[in-house]
Amino acid sequence: MPPGTSSPSAEAWTWENAAAGAAAGFATVAALHPLDVVRTRFQVTGGRGWSEIPPYKNTAHAVYTIARSEGLRGLYAGFYPAVLGSTVSWGLYFFFYNRAKQRYVQGNDDQLRPVHHLVSAAEAGALVSLFTNPIWLVKTRLQLQTPELHTSRYSGFSDAFRRIVKEEGFLALYRGIGPALLLVTHGAIQFTAYEELRKAMIFVKSAPTKTENRGEESLNSIDFAALGAGSKVAAILLTYPYQVIRARLQQRPCSDGTPKYSNSLHVVKETARYEGVRGFYRGITSNLLKNLPAASLTFVVYENVVKLFRATKEKT
Repeated sequence: MPPGTSSPSAEAWTWENAAAGAAAGFATVAALHPLDVVRTRFQVTGGRGWSEIPPYKNTAHAVYTIARSEGLRGLYAGFYPAVLGSTVSWGLYFFFYNRAKQRYVQGNDDQLRPVHHLVSAAEAGALVSLFTNPIWLVKTRLQLQTPELHTSRYSGFSDAFRRIVKEEGFLALYRGIGPALLLVTHGAIQFTAYEELRKAMIFVKSAPTKTENRGEESLNSIDFAALGAGSKVAAILLTYPYQVIRARLQQRPCSDGTPKYSNSLHVVKETARYEGVRGFYRGITSNLLKNLPAASLTFVVYENVVKLFRATKEKT
């Protein structure tokens, strides 16, 4: 069932939503991962105590520098946990999101209010964060490895996961969970904006021909791409500082085992003191370059996979 629509039989579509979300997550990461590496490195370069990352001038310079010094492997550092995390996250997100919407359907008109989309997205985001934080932590650690780190490098996802648990304890896998939970507001804002923009677009496209019953059938892939990108802009601008805080918390500890930051408040104080407001928006250019097309691609893939499931089911 596409976002924005609900029906008494919506529960039958929950697993199709999960599969469509997983497919969308995989496609997004496969296409745009290098920009995610650049964003993560920008997010920590201004942080105190982190000297291994070279000073990049801008996104293009970062891509060029990483490609020259580390090759394709550097641009795709952390690719496996990124694919795993994104696929699992989007699959679970759409699953939990649509299950939550089912609970909020009002009366027989099957209409959901904006607050219901907001709460449903927040619920889904919180649950997904608890499931996937260890994956994102490992991805961040792998993306921050540079040639300068000659000793004690992680060889891959499983090695990083095993050594983090052994050297830092199981709870280390949940470093950054605080800002991650605050980031549920990102998904809540994005999905609420998507749902409302979607309704408006359906109304506008259906009005001239007075075909009110066409609903989502009046939208095409270009519409879904525009809706995905538009809803993402608002979410990024309002919640990006949480991503910077999370990335800095998830860095590998110093050589003596001491974390670079003790908690989220420590990150906020240090960043504000030494970098000002600008520090909370480090890497936002590469983030926008990655996430606007990523959001478009995600919703295009998601909506079309759901349509495919529906068409297949109707034929059987």
